[in-house]
Amino acid sequence: MDNDAIGTGAIGTGATGRRLGAAILGLLHSHIELFGIELQEQKGRTLRLLLFAGLALVFALLLLTALSGLLLVLLWDSYRLAGIIGLCVFYGLAAVFCGVRLKAAVFDESSPFHSTLEELAKDRERLLP
Repeated sequence: MDNDAIGTGAIGTGATGRRLGAAILGLLHSHIELFGIELQEQKGRTLRLLLFAGLALVFALLLLTALSGLLLVLLWDSYRLAGIIGLCVFYGLAAVFCGVRLKAAVFDESSPFHSTLEELAKDRERLLP
């Protein structure tokens, strides 16, 4: 009778261990799947941002070139030097402003895998006493 009780306890412990392992693998699988989905979304978002940023930059440079040429043509006879200096100051200030805004955007961005991190935190709360 003693051997039967020990054997039954070992089988119960093994089954519980397998269920625990299966539960952990299930959680891990769902987290990896969520991470993959978020990674694909982030990749698509990044590509769209780069595409539109590049196009905006090209068109903005074309516009600035045309407007600068127009301004210099209008001011060439009487205020040639003032027009050139004014354009240089304007472009310098615009470059500094854009650089500061870019730095703020890079460092203020929230985590790209926010949902995955939330799920991991929830699981940790559930598993820990």
